[in-house]
Amino acid sequence: MDIPILYEDGEALVIDKPGGLPIEQPRAGGRSLEDHWDDLRLGFQRPPVPVHRLDTDTSGCLLLARNPKALKRFSAAFEQRLVEKLYLGVLDGVPAMSEGIVELSLSKISSASEGWRMIPARKGKPALTRWRVLDEREGRALVEFRPETGRTHQIRVHAASGIGVPLLGDPVYGRNKGARRTMLHAAALRIGREGKPPVVAQAPMPADFEALGFAPVPAEQGGDG
Repeated sequence: MDIPILYEDGEALVIDKPGGLPIEQPRAGGRSLEDHWDDLRLGFQRPPVPVHRLDTDTSGCLLLARNPKALKRFSAAFEQRLVEKLYLGVLDGVPAMSEGIVELSLSKISSASEGWRMIPARKGKPALTRWRVLDEREGRALVEFRPETGRTHQIRVHAASGIGVPLLGDPVYGRNKGARRTMLHAAALRIGREGKPPVVAQAPMPADFEALGFAPVPAEQGGDG
């Protein structure tokens, strides 16, 4: 499997992670992004290291640091909410409103019967997502998400519990029908750097989004924000 490279310099790589490919090897075995670290050295002594996380099903922009100093600076930028992120998602329905802001704090729960998941909780970690509908096709909506925080499963929970319509194919917060994966795509990423140009990357719309009838989003809609 070829891993498309969206951005490259001496500190950073941004790759277009395929949907369905986990970053770390699953406990049960199988392919993962770890299988490609050597290929992604691209002449460097060290393999790159992921700066942030994307769910296994989520495709699109994943930032990798090429040295320890860069990893530290990029990680700090994420912690300080200095990274602009744009996601595209297909909702399993059409929301009542065309845009809005979801502000629901999130907390993790775990049970023997259902495993673990994130839920809205007043005493959870603050989470905020801005969203707007870009298109509608056959009772489904293509939505742009701009998360201002980076909580685990934030967009998935905010879609289901905040907007009131889960992402298509979501096996945890939705119906797990209509798609082979949770239809979420990290479409763009921008991270500023002191004394250097920002890292800016855009990942093209995946084929499974287009197969549902959604056209690629123009740069002015799906840009780096």
